[in-house]
This record gives sequence, structure tokens and C-alpha cells, in this order.
Amino acid sequence: MSIAVTSKIIETRVYEGQKPGTSGLRKAVKIFTQEHYTENFIQAILQALDNQLHDCTLVVGGDGRYYVKEAVGKIIKIAAANGVKRLIVGQNGIFSTPAVSTIIRKYKTQGGIVLTASHNPGGPDADFGIKFNCENGGPAPDHVTNKIYEITKSLKSYKIASDINIDIDKIQSTTVRVDGNQFTVDVIDSVNDYLELMKDIFDFSSIRKLLQGSTDQPPFKVLINGMNGVTGPYIKRIFNSELGIDNSSIVNTTPLEDFGGLHPDPNLTYAKDLVNAIKDGPYDFGAAFDGDGDRNMILGKKAFFITPSDSLAVLAANLDSIPYFKKTGVKGYARSMPTGAAVDRVAAKNGVKLFEVPTGWKYFGNLMDAGHLSLCGEESFGTGSDHIREKDGVWACLAWLSIIASLGKSVEEILLNHWQTYGRNFFTRYDYENCESEGANKMMQHIETELQKLEFVGSKLTFGTKTYIVKLGDNYSYTDPVDGSKASNQGLRILFEDGSRIIYRLSGTGSSGATIRVYVDSYEDDPTFLKKDAQEVLKPLVNIALELSKLREFTGRDAPTVIT
Repeated sequence: MSIAVTSKIIETRVYEGQKPGTSGLRKAVKIFTQEHYTENFIQAILQALDNQLHDCTLVVGGDGRYYVKEAVGKIIKIAAANGVKRLIVGQNGIFSTPAVSTIIRKYKTQGGIVLTASHNPGGPDADFGIKFNCENGGPAPDHVTNKIYEITKSLKSYKIASDINIDIDKIQSTTVRVDGNQFTVDVIDSVNDYLELMKDIFDFSSIRKLLQGSTDQPPFKVLINGMNGVTGPYIKRIFNSELGIDNSSIVNTTPLEDFGGLHPDPNLTYAKDLVNAIKDGPYDFGAAFDGDGDRNMILGKKAFFITPSDSLAVLAANLDSIPYFKKTGVKGYARSMPTGAAVDRVAAKNGVKLFEVPTGWKYFGNLMDAGHLSLCGEESFGTGSDHIREKDGVWACLAWLSIIASLGKSVEEILLNHWQTYGRNFFTRYDYENCESEGANKMMQHIETELQKLEFVGSKLTFGTKTYIVKLGDNYSYTDPVDGSKASNQGLRILFEDGSRIIYRLSGTGSSGATIRVYVDSYEDDPTFLKKDAQEVLKPLVNIALELSKLREFTGRDAPTVIT
């Protein structure tokens, strides 16, 4: 016989600023731990489900950061009181973001609540986040997040069943009667369903043979870094148990509440330990993933760096190495607007349709659901396909290993061959983190004013011996080809006659201040240029970008926090 409990209504107060960004609501832990703050936002998510709420099933899990377990406990109690029928919860509160999407889609649930601040640092003095994923497994689109926000602005109370206490560290199914209604919490293994999907997509035997070697081929040595984020259990099961690499080839695989002091963002700055280990060690390949497992960085021997824009293009050119795409065919490629245009070259050569969308994975989801898109990526270290509706770090790593196994070439050889075939899009991104918001906004206003001047199109921008002729200057807007929805103010663009680009954006993924991102992209098909250093090639355009924006004057910043 199940336990019977009664819900109660708690009066609350409105907290301003609970507006979800491109990937949910991200704030400092100290904000989320205020009385009623988290409860309000969870209640708003559930109310936004309207008539889907009663008798629905939701997936709940997070990246293991500080406050995840406590938040899961609150979600269980509030969901129970609001008439949710069933929750599927990851053991220990752990689910990677790609795993949440996998489980929503596999079990056809009405959505999921993901507890993550992605690549932001964790711990009591760091960040937390809550994101809602819809029934397609992808991040909630604008009309849903806007609805959630509107509810937060007038919320007077929330419902909670305080007497429910479930041990989420133990795999079990618990059923409780709440106000006479049956409510079930299934705590499941965090990895199983995701592993099963990966084994359907990739030929694990060929990857295993690559990694373990054979009589005529030495083992392909890899180093996989979980950055003490959520991917640890996935790395152990997939790379260690299934693919047979030893423990010395996997590092930082225990999810920690503060990520062990690491900043779990897989780039050349924050994954410096991996870069140095690959540079100085015997490894042929390295990969790192972020806090919630949706981002990836790929390195070749001696830390040969693959930009995310190049990674997307190489995958696009070699999808026939992956069994999944042999079955499904290739429907289309897509990239976010600021991402380097390398994949555009592959699309043109292969006669595959290419889509350019605003930053935010939700924009890819619509195209996938409509059958227009197979592969997509963002320059912010996100790559994925239509197997789920999130970017997927471990998937990207397995995709690269599949291609290496198929082609029998090193990472560097694959990339050099790619550039010889398609030319090279030199790409860099300068991040200026935690800028004063006022100065950052004034800078963006200044740039937009410059772009709107009649004489701007056709003008020549020069640095040193390089001159670029402006073809277009605008504030990027997007009309979704599937549902006609519009997204405006998505970034300031300067496009040049030779295909080079400068993009400026204020990022919405930080929890405080403003992050300014400056993107520079330039195409070269001269064979003598292919191996040149990107920063050297892009120096004229970078200087033009900084001078035109007056970034130093508006922000007081002499140098970026991170260069990618």
C-alpha cells in the first residue's frame, strides 16, 4: 500500500528577473537559495504546462553541481502537489543534458527539468541553473520561456507536498498518494539509456579496434577529461567498460559539486591541463567535456587544436563513416550565425541544404523535428545531430573516433586534407567576461549606429596592408522556416565582399555582468596559407573589429578573458 500525503499551498512573493535566457535561468547559488526562489520558478514551469500538467511524466536531473540534490528534492515535492503523475530521476540527481533529451524522447515524456549552469563554475559561491526541455527533448522555445517568465511576475503561491522524502541515491521506484492521486518517482541508472542510444548510432567494435590496436596497428592512445562534471559516469561506462581503454586514459571522472575547483568549460584556457598533457604526452587524441556534458573540445597529437567550426565541417564531410547516417541519410546541415562558415563549403560541394540560425540549440530543434536537419553545431564547442535535440559532447567524441577509425588517418592529417579540399575558414572568438553592463550596452549601441550609416556599405576598412570592403552591416534577425516565428537583435554583423565576417554579441549565458563576444571569420583557399596560425592571419580583421567597436574605450578592457 502506498503512503498517502496531503499537499499545502505556500504564500510567496514575486522575485524579479526570473527570465530564462538561451539555456534556462542562470544565477548565483546565493540567489537560488533565497526563501521561495527556486520553488517559485519550478511552480512557474509546471503552471506553464497548462493542461499537459496533470497525469504527465517529466525527467529530472542535473550536472552534479552544488545545490542539485536539494533542488531535485524540491522538484519532487512541488511536482507531486501539482498533479504530475511520474518523475524519472537520475541516480544521485545525475543526468547529462544529452541524456535528459535521450530519455524524454525514448519514454515520450512531456518534458524535463535540467539542473545545470552548463560551463559556468560550481560551488556555494558560484552558479546554478534550471532549464526546461520540451517533449521533443530540446530546450524550451521562446514562447514557452516567455510564458514561464510571465507567470513568475505575478506568482502569489506555490503548491508543495512537504512530507515526501525519497532517497535519490538509490535506484528504486516509489509510489505515493498525494491528495488522493497516484504519484511515482522512478530513480534510474543515469547512463543506461544514453549508452544504448550510442551503441545504436556508432560501430563500437571498430572504435574498440582503433583504441586497442591490432597486430599491424598500435593502439590509438586517447586522453578523455570529464572536468569533474556530469560526464564522468558516462566516460567510465563508454570508454572504459565498453571500449576497453584503461583508467590512465580517463581523468576527472567523478562529478564534484564545485568541479574540483575547475572551470568546466572545454576550451584552450580552462582545459589547460588537458592541452599540456596531450602536448607533452604520447597521446594521439584528446577530448574534454563541460559541466553538463553538451560541449566538447577535440585535440590531435601534440595538442593540435580543432576549432568547433572546423570540427562541424569535418563531421559533415565524413558522415558516411557513421552507421546512423547510412540508415537515415543526410537531410541538411546547420550552424549558428556566429559560427565559422567552414561547413558552408561542405554543404555547397555536397549539394546539401545549409541553415544559419541564431545562437541557441532550440533553433536547430524545429528544423530537426520537420525533417530538414541531420547535423548542426555552434562555435561555442557544441556539436550534435538529430539523434536528440541537444548538443552532445560524448557523441561528438565518438563521431571523431569513428571517422579516424574509418579513414585510418591522424586528426591533423584529416584536417589538412579537409582544408586542401574545401579551403580554410580561419576563425577566432574573443570573450570579454564580466564587463560592466552599461559600458557593454553603450558599445553595442555605438556599433549599431555605425552600421546604420548610409555610407557604411561599400566602405573600405583597412589595417596594415589588408583592406576589406563592406558588403553588409546589420543586426541579425531570423525567421524560422518551419513555423514562421521571428527572432531579432541576435548579433551585429559586418559581412565583407571576400566572405570575411565580424560579429559582435552580448552573451546570455553568464550569471553576472555582461560577456562581450567578438567573432572573426576569414576564408582562404591559397595552399600556402593553410597551415598558418589563425591569430596571425586574422590579426588585421581583429584590429579592425576592436577599433570600430571602441571596445577599450567603452569597457576599459585591454585584453580578452578567453581567446578561442
